[in-house]
Amino acid sequence: MDLDRSFVIREGDLRILNPFDADKLATLGRVIRLRPDDALLDLCSGKGELLCTWARAHGVRGTGVDISTAFTTAARHRAAALGVADRVRFVHDDAAGYVHPGPVDVAVCLGATWIGGGVTGTIDLLARALRPGGMLLVGEPYWRREPPDRETVAGCHATVRDDFDDLPGLIGRMQGHGWDVVEMVLADQDSWDRYAAAHWLTLRRWLDAHPDDTLAGSLRQELTEDPLRHVRYRREYLGWGAFALLRR
Repeated sequence: MDLDRSFVIREGDLRILNPFDADKLATLGRVIRLRPDDALLDLCSGKGELLCTWARAHGVRGTGVDISTAFTTAARHRAAALGVADRVRFVHDDAAGYVHPGPVDVAVCLGATWIGGGVTGTIDLLARALRPGGMLLVGEPYWRREPPDRETVAGCHATVRDDFDDLPGLIGRMQGHGWDVVEMVLADQDSWDRYAAAHWLTLRRWLDAHPDDTLAGSLRQELTEDPLRHVRYRREYLGWGAFALLRR
């Protein structure tokens, strides 16, 4: 059980595996009013930047779960580097089936709602681990602008237009599922650029070092196509945000 190697290569030295920069991640931790010793569960925790930086800044404790052995190892190294290894732990497991041993104050899934088959299914998945009165954090793309054609939809990594809501539709979907939206932090075009463009330099350096690798052909094609796809489609049409929810 592991993540496809191409994802590990693509993410390279990135610490935040979503279109958020460090300032936006810090803002999210601040605006949801974390308290010392709050217990967090982060499903699809990636390289652990959320838990590690929030443990250092706010004194929270938590568990991160990710299917990637490489990301889980990186998260443990990050916890040690920030001096919070006694406050956070990282588990290599399939987040969709992970059962946490006890209720948490904040349950998180940023940018991986496929684990629950979509936004509402992931909300239900997270809610199983939540104490009464606890908070959910869900990260999800949305349409900034209405996509005009199927090429734009495909350029934003969607199959059909209805794979994503617009922002009012996304918030309405969460509210309609029985939750109040109580905070949000949205990516902007610059944070999208920083996330996307970091992949291009990583891919180019990897290709220079591994020209005969079995993945070289597909990753070369990706490096050729992705910059134009980003500026033509994702940057203009696709938003992304993290939303804090409390059950009604």
